[in-house]
Amino acid sequence: MSIALQTLWHERSRYASGVLAVTFSAVLIALQCGLLLGLFKITSIPIDNTTADLWVGSTAVPSVDLGKPIPLSYLTRVDGTPGVTRVEPYIANFANFTKPSGGTELCFLLGSEVDYGAAGAAKMLTREQLTLLTMPDSVIIDESDAKRLGVDNPDVPEPRAKINGKEVRIVGKVRGLKSLAAPWVFCSLHTARHLLGFLLPPDHVTYLLARCESPERAKQIAAGLRTQYGSDMGAYTAAEFSAGSRKYWLFRTKAGVAIGYAALLGLVVGAVITAQTLYSATTANAKEFAILLALGIPRWRISLMVLAQSFWVGVIGVVLAYPVCLGLRVLALQVGADVDLRWEVLLGTSVVTLGMALGAGLFALRSVRQIEPMSLLR
Repeated sequence: MSIALQTLWHERSRYASGVLAVTFSAVLIALQCGLLLGLFKITSIPIDNTTADLWVGSTAVPSVDLGKPIPLSYLTRVDGTPGVTRVEPYIANFANFTKPSGGTELCFLLGSEVDYGAAGAAKMLTREQLTLLTMPDSVIIDESDAKRLGVDNPDVPEPRAKINGKEVRIVGKVRGLKSLAAPWVFCSLHTARHLLGFLLPPDHVTYLLARCESPERAKQIAAGLRTQYGSDMGAYTAAEFSAGSRKYWLFRTKAGVAIGYAALLGLVVGAVITAQTLYSATTANAKEFAILLALGIPRWRISLMVLAQSFWVGVIGVVLAYPVCLGLRVLALQVGADVDLRWEVLLGTSVVTLGMALGAGLFALRSVRQIEPMSLLR
């Protein structure tokens, strides 16, 4: 390994293009995967920003925005289950938002209990904002959606708009709950039921949210409810429902295929450049390798050194890629894009990139097999 590193250092100008190619591939793969995860985290915001351990809804709900109304009487089924500490209704439904200046926009209405500490209330809502939501027909939106909904005029502190033809008052804004498709609109259960009107049958809700003694207990309760009432009711832990919503949007929009294709393209480009760099460097050192063979050094030792060089090219490329990824993530956050560089993404990127570098090293071994000691006499 030390010989391989010494060779890389002394011939750094020759291996620089290979290192840069590996760095480029690692950065592209990490950013594409992180952007994909960050993008689809938005689709599960209503789940991830509540304190509920258990979500109960209609059967086979693929995503949080596709729940169908269920009878409020199902609450007794959940409330009577051992291990459940609190159950409350939750309304989630699409609605038409009429801007103050005219024009409409599709929004997603989220109605919950608004007492402080309610399982369905968004975590980012302050105590004061929850109090404001107790007023009839008052709603809160994310500030990133204000312009889209036409309520970004700073001279109007509480702009009035209409949802499903009924006037509402926007009493506050939050940050960090932006939407991917229809803007989230937060309100109380009473307001949600009034705004939806006939769209939500009487004595029906979209979900029942429950807190359990522990997340592990929530898994057992969800499994038990599915077994007992699976024909007309679905039960999901918050983690299961969140992951399911993201997967649904991932495959529904085909965005994962497009981003994956771009990452694969970066991997291929990096592999080709790295392979060509290592192959050229190995060929350039053919005379030195021929001398080693003439001195009795086994060919496999030389091959091992070439693979060690490719390994260190990969390691150096990954190390250089890490700060670049962090820097680009900060820039992405400035424009409102979340790049989720969790450790699984970084580890997976490192493994794939090192595998690519070693593959390029195996390609470079072709030139080692062609070296013969007799070439010194030519």
